[in-house]
Amino acid sequence: MNYDALLWLSFGGPEGPEDVMPFLENVTRGRGVPRERLEEVAEHYRHFGGVSPINRLNRESIAAVERELAAQGLELPVYFGNRNWHPMVEDTVARMAADGVRRALVFPTSAYGGYSACRQYDEDIARAREAVGDGAPELVKLRQFFDHPLFVAAIADAVRAAHAELGEGTAARTVFTAHSVPLSADAAAGPPGEGGHRYSKQIAEAARLVAEQLGIDEYDVVWQSRSGPPQVPWLEPDIVDHIDALHEQGVDAVVVCPVGFVSDHLEVIWDLDNEAADRAKELGMGFARAATPNHDPRFAELVVELVREHTAGAEVRKLSKFPAAGCTANGAPCAPGCCEPAARPA
Repeated sequence: MNYDALLWLSFGGPEGPEDVMPFLENVTRGRGVPRERLEEVAEHYRHFGGVSPINRLNRESIAAVERELAAQGLELPVYFGNRNWHPMVEDTVARMAADGVRRALVFPTSAYGGYSACRQYDEDIARAREAVGDGAPELVKLRQFFDHPLFVAAIADAVRAAHAELGEGTAARTVFTAHSVPLSADAAAGPPGEGGHRYSKQIAEAARLVAEQLGIDEYDVVWQSRSGPPQVPWLEPDIVDHIDALHEQGVDAVVVCPVGFVSDHLEVIWDLDNEAADRAKELGMGFARAATPNHDPRFAELVVELVREHTAGAEVRKLSKFPAAGCTANGAPCAPGCCEPAARPA
């Protein structure tokens, strides 16, 4: 099939101190999050001058994908839109329509299933098309890629480099992290009848595939960045709590890999590079953090390969036995009831 463009769809982040609170209000709209909680999170952003690295890194990744598209003879302009901060996806889709784009592929910056990692991007697409109205381009979302060989290889090399950073002979424990979600949300992740937990299962599978490439038999999968009221259970253990537990077990060093993230953003650099690293230092433990995969040139190759699955019938490459069906299929919409958002407490 013919496509006119590629839409790079991401979360968004503030690019200056004055952006921080409006951005956080966008992220939490409709959730009833207390103002004092927003102020607490805002301090994390202000620690870095009110700037999240995510928009800059997205622009760098887009430039790399544009070069890879050109190298492979694909004439697809790449547009950039966000859910929560400028450039907002509604504005970007309006510009695409004005430019004459009628059918475009969409790359969401998440490798996984689940509500926040997948379905919410479908909602972003639907909201943007509705905002534009008549003349809005058809938008076809690319598939999940947590088990793609290029994704796994890039992460494996990043973990290998982090181990090397600690020095030869250092017996460091490998710890994979991903963004925590409420247990109820994880239970609802996936089409009805499949048992749920698609998000946590895919995170565990990606970690297993990376560890297998590295020849690592013992590793851990933990979580970070939880929020919300304390009475709501989330996926655990938390990364900082886990570092404490490893210290009690006599572990001398850790390599932390944010396998659940495709690029750095504030939650990566705050939760890992600050809180987790500081806790390890307090305990006298060695600490190294693996780079996220968008730093690797294979990431651009991966995106273009996903594009070519649609434009040229390229082989769907995957390393796991997870079925490429339902909402993991190329361009397929979510099944009814799939990855429904969890009900929020009053």
